[in-house]
Amino acid sequence: MRILVTGGAGFIGSNYVRRLLEGRYPETEQAHVTVVDKLAYPANPANLDGVADPARLDVVRGDITDRPLMLRLMRGTDLVVHFAAEPHVDRSIAGSADFIATNVVGTHNLLQCALETGVDRFVHVSTDEVYGSIAVGSWEETRPLEPGSPYSASKASADLIAGSFHRTHGLDVRITRCTANYGPRQSPAEFIPRAITRLLHGMPVPLDGEGANVRDWLHVDDHCRAVALVAAKGRPGEVYNIGGGAELTNRELTGMLLDILGADWSMVRRVEDRLGHDLRFSVDHRKIGDELGYRAEIPLERGLADTVGWYLGNRAWWEGAVQAA
Repeated sequence: MRILVTGGAGFIGSNYVRRLLEGRYPETEQAHVTVVDKLAYPANPANLDGVADPARLDVVRGDITDRPLMLRLMRGTDLVVHFAAEPHVDRSIAGSADFIATNVVGTHNLLQCALETGVDRFVHVSTDEVYGSIAVGSWEETRPLEPGSPYSASKASADLIAGSFHRTHGLDVRITRCTANYGPRQSPAEFIPRAITRLLHGMPVPLDGEGANVRDWLHVDDHCRAVALVAAKGRPGEVYNIGGGAELTNRELTGMLLDILGADWSMVRRVEDRLGHDLRFSVDHRKIGDELGYRAEIPLERGLADTVGWYLGNRAWWEGAVQAA
């Protein structure tokens, strides 16, 4: 079996590749993996250092909008797992052109190349942010998309294009929409590693507004295991929400990190809430449990402690990248 992983040097994509090569996903135990990544922000080639069984891994530096390259890489490929995306709401507000180019045009290029080369399955990895904010309850997979930022709008557009390739051309496309991820090798620009690395440097942690924004937190290992399940057993044309079952306000989460690191609230600095900052994301993730037997296995308390431990033990990976914001 041959698998093409786009964005495989990023936080989530590299975790998927590492776990796959460790044999964590029985359906792809002997698969050969090709990673394609343009190695731009926030990818890090060091994320793939020391993988198990490196003989089964090829890494290609390239852009998913490059049609000749994607056609070449997809010939003979059985499965595409598409993680590559321009991330981060704040960056999309500052300038959205790259988000449209990569997330929309790039995804379309991949789908077209997959269709032309006879790829068997295509898993498109998306985000809960495409649904928009919800005050109470949780969005099901059938909920119309109402993205609130250029980033989430670009991801929603890619979702719609991916679904259309299944309905129009019969391409086996499966879409996942996950909640907020955390874990090792996440960029210090993101909420949890930003707090961890700043506290380790003795710097204050910024907290947007009153810290009332709510997210459901999902360990990257649980997320990648769900993606592997969807790739192996999901139904063509279906969307699967992936949640962690750990909804917290940003203030509550900040308090947990302060406790783990032995700090107090004097190390927190209030900052103005950002533009396009949705109050609450929440997805109903019963479908993936009912159909595929999935549930998140890593409790938030243990996952956060393990994540703090990883950053403590891997300073060389993140030193110099701590954000000034």
